[in-house]
Amino acid sequence: MGHMSKPEELLRQAACYLKPDDVSQLESAFHFSAEAHHGQFRKSGEPYVSHPLAVAEILTEWHLDAQALTAALLHDVMEDTEVTKAQIADKFGRMVADLVDGVSKLDRIEFESQEHAQAENFRKMVLAMTRDVRVILIKLADRLHNMRTLDAMHPAKRARIARETIDIYAPIANRLGLNSLFQELQELSFRHLFPVRFRVLSKALAAARGNRREVVQRMLEAIRVRLAEAGIEATVSGREKNIYSIYKKMQEKHLTFARVHDIYGFRVVVQDVPSCYVAMGALHGLYKPIPGKFKDYIAIPKTNGYQSLHTTLFGPFGMPLEVQIRTVEMHKLAEAGVASHWLYKANDAELNALQQKTHQWLQSLLEMQTQSGSSIEFLEHLKVDLFPDEVYVFTPKGRIMSLPHGATCVDFAYAVHTDIGNRCISAKVNDELVPLRTVLRNGDRVEIITAAHAKPNPAWLNYVVTGKARSHIRHFLKTMQYEESAHLGERLLNQALAALQTRHDEIPESRWTKLLKDRNAHTRQEVLADIGLGKLLAFVVARRLLQLGDHGEGESTRLPGSVVIRGSEGMALQLAKCCHPIPGDPIIGFIKKGQGLVVHTHDCPVARKTRGDPDKWLDVEWSPDINRLFAVNIRLVVSNQRGVLAKLAVEIAEGGANIDNVSLEPGDSSEYANVHFTIQVKSRPHLAVIMRGLRSIQEVIRITRLKG
Repeated sequence: MGHMSKPEELLRQAACYLKPDDVSQLESAFHFSAEAHHGQFRKSGEPYVSHPLAVAEILTEWHLDAQALTAALLHDVMEDTEVTKAQIADKFGRMVADLVDGVSKLDRIEFESQEHAQAENFRKMVLAMTRDVRVILIKLADRLHNMRTLDAMHPAKRARIARETIDIYAPIANRLGLNSLFQELQELSFRHLFPVRFRVLSKALAAARGNRREVVQRMLEAIRVRLAEAGIEATVSGREKNIYSIYKKMQEKHLTFARVHDIYGFRVVVQDVPSCYVAMGALHGLYKPIPGKFKDYIAIPKTNGYQSLHTTLFGPFGMPLEVQIRTVEMHKLAEAGVASHWLYKANDAELNALQQKTHQWLQSLLEMQTQSGSSIEFLEHLKVDLFPDEVYVFTPKGRIMSLPHGATCVDFAYAVHTDIGNRCISAKVNDELVPLRTVLRNGDRVEIITAAHAKPNPAWLNYVVTGKARSHIRHFLKTMQYEESAHLGERLLNQALAALQTRHDEIPESRWTKLLKDRNAHTRQEVLADIGLGKLLAFVVARRLLQLGDHGEGESTRLPGSVVIRGSEGMALQLAKCCHPIPGDPIIGFIKKGQGLVVHTHDCPVARKTRGDPDKWLDVEWSPDINRLFAVNIRLVVSNQRGVLAKLAVEIAEGGANIDNVSLEPGDSSEYANVHFTIQVKSRPHLAVIMRGLRSIQEVIRITRLKG
């Protein structure tokens, strides 16, 4: 074995905090791993076992327990060698085997696409993570070592791994409060994704730091003296800003490097919380604070448990300097986050609170996971959930909720409780009624008003930002569409059976059972929903149930009797956008796969194109007693005079219709204008009344209903 792959260093580090028995278990795990990977090499030419060894060494920095270190040494054996989970459990215990299993890369499934494989991978990782947070810590250490040794990889693969790291792994490290790991992962990803930018910035940064070295020394000295005068025990250090955060600032604020100021950071670590505030007061006396740049994360910690005071000051020569003030405890927590639980066997309330928060977050991921249909959808929720810019708002009872940047009242409602989200109808922010799409700001007091029969609105998906809200809304809509499609499917099937002179209650149970078995469906409702969604044709199902052969070529399958449209079908029925049919229009129905029944007007040109397949066409008619409103587009050519729009609006309102939308465009000459209205009417006769009313206005030259 190469000099790189000797376990001495690992064992020495582990011996600092583990029992001798544990250390010898590690040694045997190392030999087991070395043997299993014998003959395998990394891209860099080193024996493969050097990788698991390095991962275990990273974990000793967090003082992880023997099980986790053992699992780290074995984390690739199930994947890359003949060793099975049972063998690991046998030799190192069930727990280690579970951890290895959790960390093991994907089962060898062939995925449709790279994206799909990745998404599925995260889904598994989250599942493993929720059972045991050590899985993700091993996974992060594994990723860190891979990133440190990325140079050996093919450039395309390098970019892919770096992109995935910056999108997912770095934010997870941040979410778990592992600050130094988070920064190193970001920095390494940036270096591999944009090598040229990285080089240019590093050079510029080194030069800037060099030029201002003595200024920084002077500021450090001034801060130390000032704190000592105020009688505060503190260690003060200069803090390197990482290159990636400077790059991001340049991008977001469109700054040139010369204008990015906060290259200087100072960290002040004091003994206790009151000293944090005293120290801040002392520094505000030394250099003037920049207004609005002060953040108190001690009173309101970030979701990942991070606590500090942040303030930005005007330094000498107008150089802004950023100062973080925190206690020793907070500092430990800020650097190691969740891992500090192993690092300092502290029983502090802070750590417990952090672990609970982490646990809640993992649980909420688990919930989303069970609701998102596809892994790609889940990955989308996960990404949303990882970006930690937070807004803090208050419930009416004064509880603080933290939500991601850009969160709306709907996100807040779902954060309080799923049912509140599903039933919310309006919101009050700081005691004023606001639209549900209102974006919340720091310190808002938010109250949600609910109604028992309210349900989620598909339009919410356009503006919610939290994964929880998005996945619950989607879940609800899918269920609702499924139920409504099943009702429609039942009506279509009954109609098809009637055409074959049978009633649905005359079909023996055994036929249904056979049909379900043939279709691999679990319930009747599934088959009915498929009919309603157009994935199955009603007459085909009807013939199957009656055990007639599939119909011969010449036979027509037009069904007698037509489906009555009641207007209350909800999501199972769609009125075509191309022709906007309304009650009173002659209509025709088309079964569209995955969307269910789409209704067009008889003379719709779009419908005419698809007339080719008679099986999918249905006769449909309006029910005589519909009471809901339907959208219609009308276009008017009017003479361009003052007040004409108001006249039109009054006429429409008096005719008992709502105006949904209005737009104006200049006509062929400046004397005329084209006005488009989308109005809501009950039926065709209702529309006729309104159009008659509009024609009677003298400024109206021409009026037409738009179809298409």
